[in-house]
Amino acid sequence: MMKNFFFPGGMTLRCIQDTRFKQGILTVQFVQPMANKTAALNALIPAVLLRGCQGAEDLRKITLKLDDLYGAAVGVLVRRIGDYQTTGLSCSFLDDRFALPGEQVLAPMVAFLEKLLFAPVTENGVFSAEFVESEKKNLTSTIASQLNNKRAYASQALYRYMCREDSFGVPRLGSIQDVAAITAQSAYDHYQTLLRTSPVELFYVGAADPETVAKLVSPMFEALSRAPVALPQQESFHSCGGGSFTETMAVAQGKLAMGYATKITLRDPRFAAMQVTNMILGGGMTSKLFMNIREKESLCYDISSSYSGSKGIVTVQAGIDCDKMDIVQEKVAAQLSAIAEGDITAQELQSAKQALDAGLEAICDAPGSMESYFGVGVLSGLNRTPEQYRKEVAAVTAEDVAEAAKTIALDTVFCLKGETA
Repeated sequence: MMKNFFFPGGMTLRCIQDTRFKQGILTVQFVQPMANKTAALNALIPAVLLRGCQGAEDLRKITLKLDDLYGAAVGVLVRRIGDYQTTGLSCSFLDDRFALPGEQVLAPMVAFLEKLLFAPVTENGVFSAEFVESEKKNLTSTIASQLNNKRAYASQALYRYMCREDSFGVPRLGSIQDVAAITAQSAYDHYQTLLRTSPVELFYVGAADPETVAKLVSPMFEALSRAPVALPQQESFHSCGGGSFTETMAVAQGKLAMGYATKITLRDPRFAAMQVTNMILGGGMTSKLFMNIREKESLCYDISSSYSGSKGIVTVQAGIDCDKMDIVQEKVAAQLSAIAEGDITAQELQSAKQALDAGLEAICDAPGSMESYFGVGVLSGLNRTPEQYRKEVAAVTAEDVAEAAKTIALDTVFCLKGETA
């Protein structure tokens, strides 16, 4: 069971005590509305913080400190959660029960995390220019690698067009141009804004008593003068007019990305039915899109669908020959219509539910997956434990799936074609 602690200054700690694991996990996330002007800054700052802090001024010293903590690890944590972007750090470490007699790991881990967050290496009152420029190169490389993956590029382009007036169209890591514009001064200024105004979410999974964890973390923000800004409510997708968009690039294989809108989000009681609907449509190798359009008709190299429950967006992606763009769109529409009309076999329903159930069952097998599920869930509005979610999935009927499919409407189509197509 999750236990929540609410501290002054907009800081929340959520704890799940679980003695099954040898390791614990503690995350700290600053939460902001997703926005073009801050996305790249939010992605960069935790990486800069991990370059050095008071008492561990470079990567070598940070590594030595973590080695002293029984090989603990600290990593960057940047998430898009519906209309929000979170930025922070994630720590994994040995549980105190397995340390040598008289030694602790959790308390010194929290103390070191505090140093990383609040005592970074600075030069002339701002971040180290060397650290900032180095991490800008790393972030630029990460963004560029995503753009070089044409499937990922088509997906991002679809959201850019479909959500052009919605925060969901903002790239999670920002753009290369935004990264290039960051300076040591602008990064430090935004870091100070995060410390002062962002709601803070801490999440712990491990064997420690929640009251003990709360006592350790509660002083972390006491020295700061904070005035947290209230977050806007998570909203479902609102169409920006839709449309069909085409780009050309030096590609041998075309990419088709279709964006659909539905009013069913993860805050809706029909959420489980929509998840099952997506699985039947294109969620795996037994789905209608894969079995019919790829296997039976050989119209594409790959095809699948996904569902963003935080916004109510279903997407279909396919790798195809450029001259088959129109026919594949028609075939996708036909498969979705078939589901809405109740053309769902018992095997399709069972396979979809089993796949979802297996994923939900695995959530509680590791501290990291538990933190991810619950840490994202509390911010997105997913008010279900994995056990409750599994029961809802098990109860979904073919009629529920058909009704969910009827709410799905095509909004935007993006085609990536070869330059000579």
